[in-house]
Amino acid sequence: MSDANEQQVPRGPAAGTRGRLLDAAYVEVVGGRWGRMRMADIAATAGVSRQTLYNEFGSKEGLLQAVVVREGGRFLDGVMDILTDTAGEPAHAVAEAARWTLAASADDPLLSAIITGDTELLPVLTTRAEPLYVELGARMTGYLRGSLPDIGADRAAAVAEVALRLTLSYVLLPTDPHQAAERVELAVHSMIGAVRGPARR
Repeated sequence: MSDANEQQVPRGPAAGTRGRLLDAAYVEVVGGRWGRMRMADIAATAGVSRQTLYNEFGSKEGLLQAVVVREGGRFLDGVMDILTDTAGEPAHAVAEAARWTLAASADDPLLSAIITGDTELLPVLTTRAEPLYVELGARMTGYLRGSLPDIGADRAAAVAEVALRLTLSYVLLPTDPHQAAERVELAVHSMIGAVRGPARR
């Protein structure tokens, strides 16, 4: 790789070897070079051996998935702040979080690169997105169980998965964020209402 590319790699206190590798891969994805980039090049940029890179992530796709999960986790940090700060029904809080996600994702360089770039990238958000859903779903499930003690682990996980998949579908095929958030709220409210049952008179 060129010196210019190496200078783009963040040199802050990322989490050791793994962090440097993720930083190096991130730069290649957002720079539109992922399809032609070799694992050896990424390892060299991060200052480690190719074997170290394979030991950490297993494959090029595994590395890409890890980049997406890390960035998704950063998105979810913002989502969790909104969930905990939004008063009222959990379904409304989830809708507000979806609205924020849709607005923030419009300007996110990684998402833009994945959606508009090489066809090798898009499956990490579609057909091979399971690692992302597992990571993000666990945190969303924890919020729902804390807000709705009676919901149960399985139902909380189901609600979280539906909310995440629906929100991501709107990220991939952008529409009006307010309308999308209302539909997320409707779906989540319907699932929560099925647990709570009809209101008592």
